[in-house]
Amino acid sequence: MKIDPNKTWKLVEERLAEESDPTLRRNLELVLEHMQSEARGDIEGVVATLVEKPRYRAHAVADDPLMNPQGSKDAVRAFYDLTIIQTGAHQLEFDCDRVLVDRHAVLTEGVMKMAYPGRTLQAMGIEVDDPEAYYAYVSRMGVVWPVDEREGKLVGEETYTGGDGFAGIAERKLGPDDIAPLEI
Repeated sequence: MKIDPNKTWKLVEERLAEESDPTLRRNLELVLEHMQSEARGDIEGVVATLVEKPRYRAHAVADDPLMNPQGSKDAVRAFYDLTIIQTGAHQLEFDCDRVLVDRHAVLTEGVMKMAYPGRTLQAMGIEVDDPEAYYAYVSRMGVVWPVDEREGKLVGEETYTGGDGFAGIAERKLGPDDIAPLEI
């Protein structure tokens, strides 16, 4: 299994290249910048794409306040810091096979793969054979990116997952060459 973070925005770029409507282009450009900022681990770049009072919704864990930051950019900063930066799980590939855009939102859908460090998985109570290795989280995912027309920014993310990406993760060990370098 390979993880190539550069695949994450390819379909968004293709859709943007064929779009002429300025509002739809803006919406796609916001998602593109958000995705690339996430890949760089640039939290400030991520929050720059968001409204003043963003709202994230992870429907698979709707009752978890950490996974559903709302109301402030600081809450979003804490979410990214705790779930991606501190865990070391910032190397991800969202292999989109669908991108839809209208005046109010963008929808991206595909397979999410995230490289989780063995030590992070152990801290989560998941047994792995090598704490120094990375392991692949894999799940089908849909992301709705609502756009606030007044602010011209993303409201946040609404995610839907098609399964538990941690199920069987210990069997999806990644080798040193299985994670492609970031090319942006």
